Amino acid sequence: MSAPAFDARPLTDSIDRRAMRAHLQQMRAQGRGGSVWGASTVQGVIVLIVFGVFALGVVGVFISTAVGIASAMVSTGVSSGALVLLPLVFVLGIASVIVFVIVRVLRGRGEREYRLDRFASTNAMSYVSALAAPALPGIIFGVGSSRHASDLVRGMRPRFVEFANYRYTTGSGKNRTTHRWGYVAVRLDTPLPHILLDATGNNGLFGSNLPTSFDRDQRLRLEGDFDRYFSLFCPRGYERDALYLFTPDIMARFIDHAAELDVEIVDDWLFLYAKRDLSTLDPATWAWLFSVVRALLDKLDQWSRWRDDRLTPATAAPVTAGPTPEGPDAAVTASGPSFPLPAAQLRPPPGVAREGRRLTRSVSWLSIAAVVVVLAFWVFTIVL
Repeated sequence: MSAPAFDARPLTDSIDRRAMRAHLQQMRAQGRGGSVWGASTVQGVIVLIVFGVFALGVVGVFISTAVGIASAMVSTGVSSGALVLLPLVFVLGIASVIVFVIVRVLRGRGEREYRLDRFASTNAMSYVSALAAPALPGIIFGVGSSRHASDLVRGMRPRFVEFANYRYTTGSGKNRTTHRWGYVAVRLDTPLPHILLDATGNNGLFGSNLPTSFDRDQRLRLEGDFDRYFSLFCPRGYERDALYLFTPDIMARFIDHAAELDVEIVDDWLFLYAKRDLSTLDPATWAWLFSVVRALLDKLDQWSRWRDDRLTPATAAPVTAGPTPEGPDAAVTASGPSFPLPAAQLRPPPGVAREGRRLTRSVSWLSIAAVVVVLAFWVFTIVL
């Protein structure tokens, strides 16, 4: 994030296809991606097999249809060679469309990786095509199955920042659902209490769009217009700490730059969430994300001074009151006792007490209602 200027040209510049293929091969050799599938080789093979079986089935249906048409034409006495070849031309056309779609998909994924990798390097960052089950503590990362991040763009200066897209699935069979997220992860200097800012502007008909709900008595109302844009949750007993972290100037930064995003502070991470892809080929999206992160980075340094008073202070080393004085009393002063700092001047070590590390979760009333409806329908069916 310390690049001298935001440069989005790699996202839109024309591409030399030969240079792109060579670059993708280099990415594969480095283990950073370069795969037309944007995932592991095993996943790519599975997708290829499934799509191939589907394509063969479609072609088989059309061949059967073509044979039926040709047989009907012959039985009615039609002998024109052009008409007899018409079904075959039709089947070949369908096959050509399938091949065209495959080529476009493969080329599109390769071009996306090539552009994002060049964009990252141009802006002093790095790019990774895909990462299975990222080990991050945010609330979206421990839900469901088939968890994976894609198109990870990472910056290391002045602190670690990661932009990526994220997918996970819930349910099974016909009720299987894939959830799409985009996130920004910022590494903090010290662990902080678990705090959630649920953006009110992206909530749905049934409330928050986040996958987890929390006890409402952890809601902290702040002064000014902040509550119009965010619902802030903090662990019980950490209200004063939340007020220390969210000073009026920091609240203004979040309102002005991140009101469209849900925000989570957990351990030594700050997460920004959106229910759409954030790592894209759209220059306007990247310009917005860079402005958001830069605005927040200017204020995050003051959070590094926070300490949890519930932790035991570190033992202070003996200190003297200053340099050794000169004069007749120098020997007495130098040989006298030294004293530890007063307890009021001791600071607890970095960290968060157990009660502040995680918010208390609650069960969604919508989930309870859904279970009740299903059970009622099941009992009603059995009775009938």
